[in-house]
Amino acid sequence: MNPNGEMSFVDHLEELRWHIARSLLVWLAAAILIFIYIDFVYDQIIYAPAQSDFVTYIYFCKFGHMIGLGDGLCMPPVNIALQGITVSGPFMSALNIAMVGGIVLAFPYLFWELWRFIKPALSPKEIKSARGSIFWVSLCFFSGAAFGYYLLAPFTFNFLANFKLGSASTYKYLPTLDDYIETLTNIILGCGIAFELPVLAFVLAKIGLINAAFMRRYRKYAVVIILIVAAVITPSPDWTSQAIVSFPLLLLYELSVIITARVDKKKVKEEKEWS
Repeated sequence: MNPNGEMSFVDHLEELRWHIARSLLVWLAAAILIFIYIDFVYDQIIYAPAQSDFVTYIYFCKFGHMIGLGDGLCMPPVNIALQGITVSGPFMSALNIAMVGGIVLAFPYLFWELWRFIKPALSPKEIKSARGSIFWVSLCFFSGAAFGYYLLAPFTFNFLANFKLGSASTYKYLPTLDDYIETLTNIILGCGIAFELPVLAFVLAKIGLINAAFMRRYRKYAVVIILIVAAVITPSPDWTSQAIVSFPLLLLYELSVIITARVDKKKVKEEKEWS
């Protein structure tokens, strides 16, 4: 650090190294905790969306009866039997669950470490504007992860498990454990990241890269991009799963427009106060 209190490039690298080291330690601790209770995590969390008694199936069916649709919202029974095709398959799958679960569990701390690294480069005004960012970023991520787990994953597995190709006697549907876990983690992480759209819009509006007029002008292009993102996030090709993802993303985009408009109004107000 020089006499003016500014950090050199090497000092920044050293600081970044310690932030990364602490993040890795917390992530590793979370992964180890999940690995210790891997049987419970697998039975009660990972494999739950593939079972017919999953909470989403039950409540959707009850809701259908409550509003007079009968069995209209009751999805067909799901019973996916998973297979392993390698000797190390169960162990490697357990490690995969622990590592991805560690990221989800430690996400608030990981973002906090990122915030601590970039905070010294911000002005007091920017720091004040970013107050509560850790809470909102974490809330959006966990909301997206919960949406993917409780809504998108059950619809996806239900569709794939009950999809038939030709005569049922010509093949036997036995997906691998690795494929199932990869599909589930992609859905959860994909939705968690996609739900960060309002936070991203707020940041971009704050630094002046976008405004509400820009977002309204390019809304039609955003709809196309959202449909593409929904198609990427959803492994199943059915329109129901893609609609389930697209609808909340469209709502999040409109929420981002509202947030951006508020940022624009605040900027105009501040400019008038300074003039």
